[in-house]
Amino acid sequence: MFELGKMQVLKVLKKTPIGVYLYDGENEGEKILLPIKQVPKETEVGDEINVFIYKDSEDRPIATTQTPALTLGGVTVLPVKEVTKIGAFLSWGLTKDLFLPFKQQTYKVKPGDYVLVTLYLDKSERLCASMKVYDLLSTDSPYEKDSTVRGIVYEVSDNFGAFVAVDNRYSGLIPKKEIFKPILPGTLIEARVDRVKPDGKLDLSLRESSYLQLEPDSEEILTKLKAAGGFLPFHDKSDAEEIKNYFKMSKAAFKRAIGHLYKDGNIVIEEGGIRLKEE
Repeated sequence: MFELGKMQVLKVLKKTPIGVYLYDGENEGEKILLPIKQVPKETEVGDEINVFIYKDSEDRPIATTQTPALTLGGVTVLPVKEVTKIGAFLSWGLTKDLFLPFKQQTYKVKPGDYVLVTLYLDKSERLCASMKVYDLLSTDSPYEKDSTVRGIVYEVSDNFGAFVAVDNRYSGLIPKKEIFKPILPGTLIEARVDRVKPDGKLDLSLRESSYLQLEPDSEEILTKLKAAGGFLPFHDKSDAEEIKNYFKMSKAAFKRAIGHLYKDGNIVIEEGGIRLKEE
């Protein structure tokens, strides 16, 4: 039995001028062509060949010895080759490009983009790509709190934050409260594991842990103070959203940083804001 979208080891049933016909070793009535250009040298009847099964441009099942970047149910990042009126086409290591329908796109893609996709069979038994991968990502990652991880942002939600596929396979999220500047889908990121949730999913942060982030945050505040002429109308009672928009940090991080600057004698905290201390 042939399985579309998967690698299979099949036996050579017959050699012909156009290629060899393969079967599963039991049912000779069900065979599939491996084109002559794909046939390994000195192949004989009865030999076993590892092939991938897909459909050619005429919608006929066919075998290839080329190994695609993605198999049925898997998840990986692929480049967008072109976008047409019916959808996008992705490069995946085969002569025939992989079709990504518009309905399976979670955001509008363009040529040159890299997108996280899975491979599925549509209603017509054709192999297609889908960007809807949330339920396919694993929750059994080896990472612990404060681990540094890499991944791709595959979806951004106004309510929840940026969804990340860590190592292209594990489920991660940069919560909305941890996003201090715009993040676009398709962005490759390096992040810190802020929390491993009970269900195994990872909460991520683009910032260091608080004690490591203290110095960079303090430097950022000093830089903005100097650029503003030595005074800024921000303090520990300021609105959290205003702090986030101006300093690109949380209110808690801002309060830690100005406390640090105050103890070191770099600033004066006044009723209306913070001021550089005169030397």
